[in-house]
Amino acid sequence: MTTPPSVAAEISNPPAAPHWSNPLVRLFSPESYLLLLAAGVGLSTGAAIVGFHLLYESLHQGVFGWLSSALSAWGGYRTLALIPLLGGLVMGGLILIWPRFGPSMTGLIGLARGTGADEPLRTPQKLLAASLSLASGASLGPEGPSVESGGNLGLAIARWARMSRERQLLLIGAGAAAGIAAGFNAPIAGVFFAFEVVLGTSFAGAAVSAVLIAAVLSALVAQVGLGAQPAFSLPAYVVRSPLELPLYLGLGVLASLVSSSYMALVQLLQQAFRGETAIGSVLGQIPRSLRPALAGLIVGLVSLQFPQVLGVGYETIEGLLSGMSLTPLTMVLLLIGKLGLTALCLASGFVGGGFAPAMFLGAVLGSFYGWVLTALFPTSWIPIASPPAYAMVGMAAVLAGSVRAPLTAILLLFELTRDYRIVLPLMAAAGLSAWLADRLRPKATHSDLPGLPQKRQPDLPLRLPVEVALRPVECWLPSDIPADQALAQLIEAASYHALVHDRHDRVLGLVTLPDLQRSLSATPTEPLLAIASRELIWVHCGESLAEAIARMDVRGLQQLPVLAGGTDESSVAITAVQGWVDRDSIQQALNLAEAQDQLLAHQARQLTAPVLTEKA
Repeated sequence: MTTPPSVAAEISNPPAAPHWSNPLVRLFSPESYLLLLAAGVGLSTGAAIVGFHLLYESLHQGVFGWLSSALSAWGGYRTLALIPLLGGLVMGGLILIWPRFGPSMTGLIGLARGTGADEPLRTPQKLLAASLSLASGASLGPEGPSVESGGNLGLAIARWARMSRERQLLLIGAGAAAGIAAGFNAPIAGVFFAFEVVLGTSFAGAAVSAVLIAAVLSALVAQVGLGAQPAFSLPAYVVRSPLELPLYLGLGVLASLVSSSYMALVQLLQQAFRGETAIGSVLGQIPRSLRPALAGLIVGLVSLQFPQVLGVGYETIEGLLSGMSLTPLTMVLLLIGKLGLTALCLASGFVGGGFAPAMFLGAVLGSFYGWVLTALFPTSWIPIASPPAYAMVGMAAVLAGSVRAPLTAILLLFELTRDYRIVLPLMAAAGLSAWLADRLRPKATHSDLPGLPQKRQPDLPLRLPVEVALRPVECWLPSDIPADQALAQLIEAASYHALVHDRHDRVLGLVTLPDLQRSLSATPTEPLLAIASRELIWVHCGESLAEAIARMDVRGLQQLPVLAGGTDESSVAITAVQGWVDRDSIQQALNLAEAQDQLLAHQARQLTAPVLTEKA
């Protein structure tokens, strides 16, 4: 192997070496082995979610069965408000035992990329905490723990197989897709959720197959264990007139306001419990183990007047979709109450997801909006659908605005209804809601539902040059050596990819570890130049990370070589190559820059805190 002194450097964060001692590696090709692992992720996630649903449903029946009967006999129906409080006290005890219930989806992605702090994967503990939270009436949903448990299992299996960081992230996405697929019996929505929210659009080829296999097998296991019915029943959708379609745009606008308020309140309460706001001077002093009890007490008191706010809320959603009659004032109060209580439960330490509350808010909003339309427009003017139709579309619109995943929301409702006629209203309302919600949230306070990957500030890649993510070229390979020798040298260098050069030290192409693994079983003695990718895409020093990301996305690449500024790309000498940027190094650079911004913001708050205290 020839490594020019001018570019030789110490290896930085190499990908994990394949687990060659595992006999499965020798029996299957790399792509087949990946699909086998994805199948394991799907099956294990499906089994975990079946157990999770059975556990929290059993606990829920017990809590609101014999315990509620005992409390009613002791002090009347008003003592039922104590159930969420008792659940909060139990959650506080669990927090004392396990201060953290394992990494969130953002933490899992950081672990896969090598940019996050390492912490144990506590899938059973998280599912137990979520079961107790949901059973006691916390205003949350089961899909967040389902997604995170799938991601945890995906990362655990990837680590066991000693997969590269890229494929660790892929199996985390496969686990997330399996979680959505099993939780809602909606495998198509699970696949789109993985690519839209977790993986991004840069994965292709075997990645699609892996995510599909995990989602399908997980949904199959859930259907065997829980039944083939969807998460809740939806009525048939009725299209009254094409003239009605613009009215759904108005619902999309309102949904964006609700989802933006939802996310802003979640973030505000999280900051308050961390002591970062004016009211945080009080809330921040409450011990973490007592915060769920406080939230449970408030939930219980509100439930005395509005019992619909308790728990997941699927019964209320089904009632609204079936034409349940609620007064306009009740719907408005339910909308406000559910929004505030869900944010409080998420921020205080209860474990659960935000999908189901978002759909609850959307169903209530859509029902109210449909009631207003039927009151304003006589049927002789424009044929107006009944409020349940707007409730269905409102569910997708608020969900799309909350998680910024319009395709996932559209496909989820489409799978639940199995009615093509709902697609156009869904696309109109959900697309507009997601677009407006993304622009209504201030960039400095951008937030996502807990458990989902957080979207970073969009200006970071624009203002950072590629040099901040530069890595050295660990391996150079001559173009005339056989593929098997090239693979041996690449393994020796512990590198995932190498640049190919000729005898005149001119760069001719790029070869990756999977390229050489495929050639090993087909043409092991073929010259390296016949295997290498000859059409290289470059990025120059001084260009931004946004340019590098855009060029990788166009071709679905994972890395780009970096040239010195002003170099002619038609004939590149070895000395002109400055190194690599790849998705891992870019992610690390963005994480570091974001951490620096957060530190500066924290220091600014510390400087202004005495002034705020003095004014207070």
